[in-house]
Amino acid sequence: MHIRDAAPEDDGLISQVIEDAFGQSDEADLVDALCLSGDTVFSLVADDAGEIVGQILLSKLQAPEQCLALAPVSILPNRQNQGIGSELIQQSIVRAKTEGWLAIFLLGEPAYYERFGFTTYAADKFETEYPKSYFMALELSPNALAPLAGRVTYPSAFLSLG
Repeated sequence: MHIRDAAPEDDGLISQVIEDAFGQSDEADLVDALCLSGDTVFSLVADDAGEIVGQILLSKLQAPEQCLALAPVSILPNRQNQGIGSELIQQSIVRAKTEGWLAIFLLGEPAYYERFGFTTYAADKFETEYPKSYFMALELSPNALAPLAGRVTYPSAFLSLG
């Protein structure tokens, strides 16, 4: 298995992976809307001998500047708990650092995402409509978020999610 950039010909397969992972189409619709709006920064897939078994998407936040949103991370149900999601997240973090982004924000389970360095503490000073106990951030360089404050504004495609 290897992690690579998603290609246009992967779109249908990616949508199916996301729908299978979440048991609904909302997250797949979000990915489609982010791609159509131009808010996607990068999308990576886990490719196992030509089969897409996982996907991760990072999009540009409207605010704070130079920050990303991580959503969604999708793994086929029969391939979960095999480290695929972890590898996608780790490679996304490396890529975001390499490209010079300041931080990555997400809404997720702290028990899972803290192992990658995400914390609720890093996101605490930012305003959001999401539950603070699940709202997390990862600074991609030391004190990258120190001079920033205010509201975290996601791309408009996120408004369609419940």
